[in-house]
Amino acid sequence: MPDLARVSGRVSSTEEVIAVIERDGGIIIEDFLQPATLEGLRSDLLPLLERQSTGQDAFFGTRTRRLSRLFERTRHCAEIVLHPLYLPVARHFIGKPFKLWAGDVQREAAADVQVGVTQAIQVGPGQEAQPLHRDDGAFLWNARAMGREARLQIMVAVTDFTDANGGTLVIPGSHKWDADRAPSMSEAIPTEMSAGSALIWLGSLFHGAGTNRTEGEYRTGLTMALDASCVRQEENMYLSLSPDTVASYPEEVQRLLGWSTSGRSLGWVEVDGHQRDPQFLLAGRG
Repeated sequence: MPDLARVSGRVSSTEEVIAVIERDGGIIIEDFLQPATLEGLRSDLLPLLERQSTGQDAFFGTRTRRLSRLFERTRHCAEIVLHPLYLPVARHFIGKPFKLWAGDVQREAAADVQVGVTQAIQVGPGQEAQPLHRDDGAFLWNARAMGREARLQIMVAVTDFTDANGGTLVIPGSHKWDADRAPSMSEAIPTEMSAGSALIWLGSLFHGAGTNRTEGEYRTGLTMALDASCVRQEENMYLSLSPDTVASYPEEVQRLLGWSTSGRSLGWVEVDGHQRDPQFLLAGRG
């Protein structure tokens, strides 16, 4: 099974990244983070992860720690979600236009993107591999049938990812499979990348955390999803993050967190009898 293609985060173009993902379903971007950002993530998240309990089942990992609400816990999430090799790529895959009718008028529409989930994930020694899965299954989505994707996920390596410590398993090309084809561990390859690099993959690609066969090495990554704004966010951002926390970020990040209207009529709030963009409620808080 061939390895995923690798490109440099310092010199690669959006077009190059899109072309590889269209072909393989995912890509590794080396040097995705600036060194200061990587150190900031480690400083902010590693002490919190040490205090987290592990999961309770095979999917979430009985020896795996998870930490959410990351936009509250580290300001460096903004640098990830706004990265020029992530956000524009997500908009390319998720924002493919389609046509709809309103009376006798046909118009073209496209979904925008929003942050669907954030987690720091620390795979501990002895953790068995996670079942291979497609993340867009959370939306009951079939990308091949619908002709467009609903999610572009990223996993940023906070520590080195190796085959031995449970680097994320992926099946290149599986985003092109129909719904009846089952994944097999024999088809999956481990993501091996240095800290500060990132794996980006489509919601329709089969993947899962690998087995950590080391004696005492924890594999830590930060994952985030950019999803179609017409599906429910996996992580409830409206309860996880206070309005004051959201207001402290730039407007583009606020909108990506869901504080915006999308399309023709999704996400509005009534204020004084009018349907308004939720941005109205953040005014004066930042």
